[in-house]
Amino acid sequence: MLSITKDFHFSASHVLDTLPEWHPCARMHGHNYIVRLELSAPREALDANGFVRDYRDLDPFKIWLDKTLDHQHLNEQMSDGGRAPSAENLALWIYDQWKDHYPELTAVSVSETPKTWTTYRP
Repeated sequence: MLSITKDFHFSASHVLDTLPEWHPCARMHGHNYIVRLELSAPREALDANGFVRDYRDLDPFKIWLDKTLDHQHLNEQMSDGGRAPSAENLALWIYDQWKDHYPELTAVSVSETPKTWTTYRP
């Protein structure tokens, strides 16, 4: 199995209002997020160029990310799924939005800080 990854950046705010009020994440705050997409394919499935997928094919994701999440309030953007906008739920939500567009999508990782990551692998 071969995998490619690409990182995308955006900034957004959120409130984790299911936490106790004393918890700092229960107040509105923001992060400079990194989203990492991983796409995988067996060696036999590489295209004629030897690619899992051309990195340029990920341009629609970047456009969507900039339009949908960058400098937005995640509680509002993710309201259709009824999920609190934790990093874990953000990874799940992004996967659900893009799994049909990128059948090779094998993982979505989200970082809220330079030291923290979550990864969803279906």
